[in-house]
Amino acid sequence: MRQTIAEKILSEHSSSRAKAGDIVIAKVDFCFGQDGTSGMIIDSFRKMKDASIFSKEAFCMVIDHSSPSPNIGVSAIHDKIRAFAREHKVKVFDVGCGVCHQLVPESGYVVCGDLVLGADSHTCTYGAINVLSTGVGSTDLAIAASSGKSWFKVPETIKIVVEGSLPKGVYSKDVILNIIGDVGARGATYKSVEFHGSVIDALSVEERFTISNMAVEMGAKSGLMVADKKTMDWVRRHSNKVPKPVLPDADAKYSQIRNYDVSDLSPQVACPHTVDNVCDIEKVLGTRIDEVNIGTCTNGRLEDLEVTAKILKGKTVADGVKLIITPASVKIYLAALKAGYIEIFVRAGAAVNNPGCGPCVGTHQGVLADGENAFSTANRNFLGRMGNPNASIYLGSPAAAAATALEGKITDPREHKRRL
Repeated sequence: MRQTIAEKILSEHSSSRAKAGDIVIAKVDFCFGQDGTSGMIIDSFRKMKDASIFSKEAFCMVIDHSSPSPNIGVSAIHDKIRAFAREHKVKVFDVGCGVCHQLVPESGYVVCGDLVLGADSHTCTYGAINVLSTGVGSTDLAIAASSGKSWFKVPETIKIVVEGSLPKGVYSKDVILNIIGDVGARGATYKSVEFHGSVIDALSVEERFTISNMAVEMGAKSGLMVADKKTMDWVRRHSNKVPKPVLPDADAKYSQIRNYDVSDLSPQVACPHTVDNVCDIEKVLGTRIDEVNIGTCTNGRLEDLEVTAKILKGKTVADGVKLIITPASVKIYLAALKAGYIEIFVRAGAAVNNPGCGPCVGTHQGVLADGENAFSTANRNFLGRMGNPNASIYLGSPAAAAATALEGKITDPREHKRRL
């Protein structure tokens, strides 16, 4: 057969024999926008004569990027989104619900084998549960929301195999940063990536989301994984939809096969101002940090908050450090409350935000001052990403972020190995 996961899903949804390089028109199972893109989706939708939403259960909007609103202009966009949702009787996840890339799978909208579009570049996150999901522009999203279809150029696929066993204090965030540093920010442009290997198999579904989320940071359209028992159990807990898991053929044709052994991997740090500017944490130890951001669609899940709480418990953040923690959804927030993590964070001196994107997008809730350095668990450290082009952002795991907050400088989380 020689088909990859992406080729198989696009074949199924286009009733064709899709191969890399083909242009296909395919049915979309779900699509959505967030508050930074939904205003433009609505404008494009209204330009189409007699348009209607193709399925009220297959489209939603999420108010997460600037939530709560930081200014009058954003408030107007939020009201525009709510009014459109009332008019067309579609779902809006409003202020405080959480980040779109947590809410969409957590709410059961997507399952294995689905084809999903989002007006947000990190829509590739759902590849962790065997979904071909990718980000598109607002105009394309409006057309998909109206027609239930979109055009696709079938991507070539890179196969990435990760073997070995993760050392103590090293996490899935370190794995994907290491891969991005090797592949480069443009090394997988317009390609699908499949992640395989014993390390991927050993990860929880939550940890896998972190890896698929950052596939776009090497240019990829999607970051796919096979659906194993962990995947199927997770999907069935969250959704009533019938999953249709897709495996690549044994003789699938890949544009590249890249192999990694992470048994000796150190915690990784992406240094300013590109995500592929990655090094072992040892090279940047002691770098002054003014703000630490733990959360986002990359690392705002309960497991991330758990490891953060283990490191912070009974301790206090360093003087002059702003520690901002943002759960990825209200469900995660409530679970963290029940587990006692939120109290640990507050007693340690952290500011705990409502669920949402928080400081990551740079509109509010943690905008950096000139000359400040941030350490973040987010997926991007571009110049100006956290609201100030005169500041610098370092990326790493929640464990590294928590250890750094306690010291006020980039700190190896393995120094806190008794708590990990």
